[in-house]
Amino acid sequence: MAASGDRRPIASRDTPWAKAFAARLAASGVTPNQVSQASMAAAALAGGAFWFAGETGGFGRAALLVLAALGCQLRLLCNLFDGMIALEGGKAGPDGPFWNEFPDRVADLLILAGVGLGTGEPALGFAAAALAIFTAYVRELGRAVGAPGDFSGPMAKQHRMAVVTAAALASLLEPLFGAHGAVLTVALWVVAIGSALTVVRRSARLVGHLKAR
Repeated sequence: MAASGDRRPIASRDTPWAKAFAARLAASGVTPNQVSQASMAAAALAGGAFWFAGETGGFGRAALLVLAALGCQLRLLCNLFDGMIALEGGKAGPDGPFWNEFPDRVADLLILAGVGLGTGEPALGFAAAALAIFTAYVRELGRAVGAPGDFSGPMAKQHRMAVVTAAALASLLEPLFGAHGAVLTVALWVVAIGSALTVVRRSARLVGHLKAR
């Protein structure tokens, strides 16, 4: 895991409920790596639900969209608790850095590709996923050359999941307007463009840091 001074800032990490639940997980024998791995399962659930929602109508589509939104949020909860169990719970392992990063890249791909397949815009979904992964690449490149972790937006992980979750829930209202997948298509464009801007911003900050050394 990253050092405690180089972690993604998450306000809920300091809330009593999060601390209590993380402590219970740590005491139960759950490892941070297992929680990180569970985030991929949550992302697969969300991505699959988005995909099948595109081919479904009526109540079934609504249920799938709600399931997809829950999967996105469950992915974020896993991302919250794996770090808390590792650091606050004192259960960090030598392979923690791998499991801290690799599942996140898989999760972005599964969710955003699932949205793209469900909206009939697979190229856009994969493009959004690639740009999302690229934001993490720039951050980790910075860490590799001695820069602090850059978690800035406008489209960091929590922002991407917020956009996709909100779009999933807003899509429940699409039948009122005779639409099907339009809201999620817009969400993919927002994620793709926002991620591209994030890559540019993080890259500029990294170059500035290197030049200032």
